[in-house]
Amino acid sequence: MNKNKKAFINCNLLDGSENMVPQAGYTVLTEGDRITAVVSVGQADLNGCETFDLNGQYLMPGLVNLHVHIPASGKPQKKPLDAKKSVKFATSNGLTRKYLEHLYKSYVNTELLSGVTTMRCVGGVENYDTWIRDMIRAGKMTGPRILAANMAISVPGGHMAGSLAYEAVSAEEAVQYVHEIAMDKPDLIKLMITGGVLDATVKGEPGALKMKPALVKAACEEAHKLNLPVAAHVESTEGLRVALENGVDTIEHGARPTEEIIRLFKERGAVHVATLSPALPYALFDPAVSHADEMSRYNGEIVFDGIIECAKKCLANDIPVGLGTDTGGPYITHYDMWREVQYFHKCCGVSKTFALHTATKRNAEILGLGDVTGSIETGKSADFIVTEKNPLVDLTVLRSLTMVVARGEVISSPRIKKMPEVEQELDKFIQISPRSRTAGFEDV
Repeated sequence: MNKNKKAFINCNLLDGSENMVPQAGYTVLTEGDRITAVVSVGQADLNGCETFDLNGQYLMPGLVNLHVHIPASGKPQKKPLDAKKSVKFATSNGLTRKYLEHLYKSYVNTELLSGVTTMRCVGGVENYDTWIRDMIRAGKMTGPRILAANMAISVPGGHMAGSLAYEAVSAEEAVQYVHEIAMDKPDLIKLMITGGVLDATVKGEPGALKMKPALVKAACEEAHKLNLPVAAHVESTEGLRVALENGVDTIEHGARPTEEIIRLFKERGAVHVATLSPALPYALFDPAVSHADEMSRYNGEIVFDGIIECAKKCLANDIPVGLGTDTGGPYITHYDMWREVQYFHKCCGVSKTFALHTATKRNAEILGLGDVTGSIETGKSADFIVTEKNPLVDLTVLRSLTMVVARGEVISSPRIKKMPEVEQELDKFIQISPRSRTAGFEDV
């Protein structure tokens, strides 16, 4: 038997396509990190293969998480952490840096065990995102395929300024930071164009524009010269316009779009990356649980509703929409990509099939990896997950996997250490019911 050759037999195959249906009795053959054949029962040559009998379980592509901040866990806090102070301490000496490395390894492993076989990191501590990406690529540790941004670029007083983002005071300085970040060979550049819920100082005005258009344009032009796409944190309509007019490729989070903004999306060929998970606790949790003050809760609802409306209008206009969790804000863990898929279905009115397709093949295409991963096809990377029951009937089965395979490496019966208090609160919103002020939440 050649353990480099594996056969996953007797599965119900979900291939990741937009209109996928379970295909019973299939076998997936792999050799090394590649899928070598996808065949129906009786057609597979199992000679020399290590065989895994799935006994009718459901095999599908691994999940692709488009929006992750590796250093944070999602653990709830009674009051917001001082991000600058935390990062300064974490990088202050050799001992704390070793612990930071440990956290990075632990959190990316949690993503993998939860079924995320590819992830895009959009703001981390110094160059640790590319560090762990390269560790995994070199085979020095097991983890998801990573696309890394390292530090983002913000402005004084801007989102994550001084912690996970540099503070650029001018267009010229933004260009310098693009080059500084590019020295570690990242996969993208991240801009913090607007504030966020916790940055807001006025009730009803979350996502205030922080980065001037000239700075956005300069950073985008320089990144594109280096063949690096640009992702941008945006949580207001004005921020959407400024981002799209000045060259941003992916809008992270989103806000209520106007007809002009829909036109700009199309002209730019831009993508909306919906992140429903981080806004939900502020918008829907009891303030006694979330510890959000009245302004944060009110602004959280605006952002939550804006993300939903942006996603729905983009979908209606054939603009690509992807999914990411925005781990690790409060209550947003490294093991809950399945919740983002469920929220997309419940909040944005898409079918369960389309939600799973988006979290796999569509997300891979958005990353430019459509020919590498995201679907179960001969020649693709051997990245897939297995569930006992059919996720097209109930997406919540994705929370309990029986197997994860990443580039051919098998993890059977993956086990994750979870936070009971987080599970308890989030489980109240698995089946989100309609709210009168939100034109979403259809149950399909």
